[in-house]
Amino acid sequence: MHKTAARFTALLALTLALGSCGTQAPVAHQATLQAQATGPTATFDSTGTWDTGFTGRITLTNPGPNAITGWTLKFKFNGNAAAGSSAWGAGGSITKDSSGLYTITPNAWGGATIPAGGSVTIGYDGSGQLTGVNTCTLNGASCADTTTPPPGGDTTAPTVSLSASPGTVTSAGNVTLTATASDNVGVTKVEFYQGTRLLSTDTTAPFTASEAVTSANNGSRSYSAKAFDAAGNTKTASSSVTVSIGSTPPPNTGGYKRVGYFTQWGIYQRNYQVKTMDISGTAATLTHINYAFGNIYNEGGTYRCNIVTRAESGNGDGGDGFADYGKSFDTATSVDGVADVWNQPLKGNFNQLKKLKAKYPGLKVLISLGGWTWSKHFSTAALTDASRKALVSSCIDVYIKGNLPVADGAGGPGAAAGVFDGIDIDWEYPGGGGLPTNSVSPQDKQNFTLLLQEFRRQLDAYKSGLLLTIAAPGGADKIANQDPAAYKNAVDWVNIMSYDFRGAWDATGPTNFHSNLYPSPNDPGTGVTKNYSVDTAVTAFLNAGMPANKLVIGVPFYGRGWTGVTNANSGLYQRATGAARGTYEAGYEDFKVLKTAPGTVYRDPVTKQMWKFDGTTFWSYDDPEVIATKMAYIKQKGLGGAMAWSLDGDDAQGTLAKAVANGLK
Repeated sequence: MHKTAARFTALLALTLALGSCGTQAPVAHQATLQAQATGPTATFDSTGTWDTGFTGRITLTNPGPNAITGWTLKFKFNGNAAAGSSAWGAGGSITKDSSGLYTITPNAWGGATIPAGGSVTIGYDGSGQLTGVNTCTLNGASCADTTTPPPGGDTTAPTVSLSASPGTVTSAGNVTLTATASDNVGVTKVEFYQGTRLLSTDTTAPFTASEAVTSANNGSRSYSAKAFDAAGNTKTASSSVTVSIGSTPPPNTGGYKRVGYFTQWGIYQRNYQVKTMDISGTAATLTHINYAFGNIYNEGGTYRCNIVTRAESGNGDGGDGFADYGKSFDTATSVDGVADVWNQPLKGNFNQLKKLKAKYPGLKVLISLGGWTWSKHFSTAALTDASRKALVSSCIDVYIKGNLPVADGAGGPGAAAGVFDGIDIDWEYPGGGGLPTNSVSPQDKQNFTLLLQEFRRQLDAYKSGLLLTIAAPGGADKIANQDPAAYKNAVDWVNIMSYDFRGAWDATGPTNFHSNLYPSPNDPGTGVTKNYSVDTAVTAFLNAGMPANKLVIGVPFYGRGWTGVTNANSGLYQRATGAARGTYEAGYEDFKVLKTAPGTVYRDPVTKQMWKFDGTTFWSYDDPEVIATKMAYIKQKGLGGAMAWSLDGDDAQGTLAKAVANGLK
């Protein structure tokens, strides 16, 4: 999560022959386990690392003349590395048995085939430190006979434990690390790491190291000690401390941003109109509205912004021009009480937003491009300088210049000019982790920066003062696939999606918080998600070089829930039978419904998060009290403000929007 760790690539890449692979030679040698890798191979490495884990990648390569169909890969990690329960790319299922043996099988939509002379890639979230694997099988064939034994025949790893002191650091100073290590032959050295960064090496007992910390390191900080014996066997132990050093944040001289996402589709079932922002008092609380979403289309190999209702795989319906600028609003639903007429060039939400801006002159509106469903083409569109220039030019043409396609009497050149004051990029996500149909490239990290820089260049060239923001992930594993230090000057601010940390996509639980301010040591989660929190995300961006006043934290106006929950511990961290029933989506419910839902409200003093439990159903969400705590956190950290997803989850009185505004006075 820190600047240095985020830029590290994997410590090693081990090539294993599938079906003929064995125990890893010592890491320092980076040896190939099977000398004659004439058949298919598996390469284990990572595409990003942070303090407590990594984004893992396994590349299965088939050098043969015939395609391979149907494979099962099994392996064990060295050291403290572990994989999460989800795989992407060619991987479909990833499981782990009680012995630590992982099994990965392909997905059902093409991952089972490794083309002749080609390869497929499996991605996964990992925790700990990747130092290779020590066993591997393909389709049940053991490869134990091909193991390269360590020198001298000793295969017994050392034992090691690690303590870090003090456990909580409240003033600038040193964290002292002490490792206790032993071995049947003898310990030759102990390496100490902070995250993936080597701090020091000690060759004599007692094995110790230290690191100086300041308020810049505030948050959870992980350490590990790796013990070696003379035969090259290793063992790793981990520990962590909490750094909470008081500091005076720089003043926010520009005022706090209060950003709200208005959803294009919210005007239908939820009946949340642009006018609703006015009559609820929400518009008066906002500085910026992000209109969700605009799409990117493949127009004969050129990727462009447009507004077209055209369905395609992994891209939903492709667009809703009717909601954007074709729908007529009557006197009751129009912001200014003036009804639309059939042949006016601008109707729909765009026209209502323009009217809302006229009523609230300080309010700015941005078009948000992408989102979960419409991020399919970002990677391909950002791949080359020419493709980036073409995409950016088209987005400015449609949304800033306002040149809309003509449809049913609406649209035309300049029809939407003046509606949008900038562009918000919501690419979910560079490097993968979004929908499986999204394009993904190993160059996504650098291309994301180049794309933002191209947006900045063309926006500034067209008109000064146009805004450029991004919606950024809240998970450290996905933040590692970006380079905030490289793009910080291109963006006006970063909207951190600090919610959806956990949810009923894990149908049987355990129940947990989806927007907690801080992590909890009681969290039963494993892997990188165990430490998901608002503070962890903010710390990751700060340590990656993003200025505090450019960080805007996300506040959910909805909750995540489970049902069939074990009635113990007030429902927290318990097993469930499935997603709780929601009005529009299982496991998801708006605040306006949850505030009066049955159950008892509980508050966790560590995470600063609330939940509601009725004995069977568990909901995690933010209420005004939670929001007040988060707004105080924004002030204490000197952050840029708060963002809400999404405004249509609030009640008719704009209770949550007003809580945000009151907290940032």
